[in-house]
Amino acid sequence: MPPTIYITSMSTYFSKVIKAGDKLREFNFRQTYISDNSRYSVDVPDDKGKRIMFSIYKNASSEWKVAAQLIPMWIHNAEAELGVAIEENQEKEMTKKSR
Repeated sequence: MPPTIYITSMSTYFSKVIKAGDKLREFNFRQTYISDNSRYSVDVPDDKGKRIMFSIYKNASSEWKVAAQLIPMWIHNAEAELGVAIEENQEKEMTKKSR
């Protein structure tokens, strides 16, 4: 009988406080693995505490883009800061793995 092989998917989860819409807000990022590390699901509470969920992906020009239309403008306006948070976390994770 051949051995059983289990494939587990890695889960990268992190939070980052970012100023968006004139407020500091905690954004929660979860990496979604398709074939690379170019997509994250993100959630953040709105002013009433309701969670707003959306995706962010890296486009062909290596820019991070929010993949939702019906979300508050303050999320779209924070797109660059969200991308910076992802890049910083990826660098931190690579440093951990190289130790």
